[in-house]
Amino acid sequence: MTQYCRVKKQQVLVPALGEESRQSVLCGTDLEDCQKNWSREIDSRQSVGRVVSVTLQYSAGRADISSLWVECVSLFLGTGERLPEFVAMHHKVLRVFSRGISTFKLVDVSQEVSRALAERQPVLALESTIITHGMPYPRNLEMAESVEQIVREQGAVPATIGIIGGRVKVGLERDSMVELATLKTPAIKTSRRDFPYVLSKGLNGGTTVSGTIIVANLVGIKVFATGGIGGVHRGGEVSMDVSADLTELGRNPVTVVSSGVKSILDIGRTLEYLESQGVCVATYGPTKDFPSFYTPCSPHQAPYHVESPKEAAGLIHSLLELGLQSGVLLGVPVPGQFSMAGEEIEAAIDAAVAEAEQKNITGKEVTPYILSRVSALTSGKSLDTSILLSSHSR
Repeated sequence: MTQYCRVKKQQVLVPALGEESRQSVLCGTDLEDCQKNWSREIDSRQSVGRVVSVTLQYSAGRADISSLWVECVSLFLGTGERLPEFVAMHHKVLRVFSRGISTFKLVDVSQEVSRALAERQPVLALESTIITHGMPYPRNLEMAESVEQIVREQGAVPATIGIIGGRVKVGLERDSMVELATLKTPAIKTSRRDFPYVLSKGLNGGTTVSGTIIVANLVGIKVFATGGIGGVHRGGEVSMDVSADLTELGRNPVTVVSSGVKSILDIGRTLEYLESQGVCVATYGPTKDFPSFYTPCSPHQAPYHVESPKEAAGLIHSLLELGLQSGVLLGVPVPGQFSMAGEEIEAAIDAAVAEAEQKNITGKEVTPYILSRVSALTSGKSLDTSILLSSHSR
């Protein structure tokens, strides 16, 4: 008979049922009973306004959960909305809701990332389109590995997110990175609209900024770093070409740290759109000057700015404490030494945008075309600068 146990201790690894252990209360003898009892316990504590940590374990006894056990789960209870958090399992993801537990069967989380989340260690989400669409092999692989190393040196655990064979991977292992970096059949750039098709067909995908935001929030990762986000395309007021990055920022309580909006876009309209989505936008530094990826400032300003890691952390903490279901965009200006190269690249961008319009290139093909043309027009300087900027935002 499968049993479920609950222990009121945070970050405790519970041994198997039947062994000498620190278990305190049996919730029930089947899943439904366990969920009912747990829900009642949660409801009775709703007004406490403090963190209640619960550790659960499944004993081997059902084929669908045999060999799987839960390490730790924390459910934040407050006077306002409850915040579902991540339950770490071996290669599985569970979400905890006030009414029960459900499993996401198409998501695999690496053991390193699972343990880091369970132990409340800092975890940073990273996208995979930098591998599948950002630059050619082997520079794409070198870039991905370099970024992960930078994250580790800063004391966090990197969680690169991608799709291999129709399964979402959180925390790509090196062999998976190599596979994505050397695909003969191009991976699909995957955002919300693409997930059903890519997963159902068993395909490979590079998660865009928007796709990475979705998965990060799904598994409980609250911070994501990238080079530059998408936005409203130039002429977007006519074409309605607006990146899904902006709408996902408005739907998910994830903080995106970047070097600003890609300068091939309409930065002013992008900031206006983010405001309508309820996204808190701030710059990191002494001014509100909003960065434009290749250059440290643009003609536009963010509503707010923070000047220290502590202030930035406070911003993120407040978002999560309120239970807001929208995110934060934190713009980190590029170092001054990139400014000269940035001016040259901006001129190349203007030329590439004009070419794209003349050739009637639209949709998600616009950005890859422009980036490719800018690289050619600058003799590869834009690619070198992009690599440095992507590393800097981490």
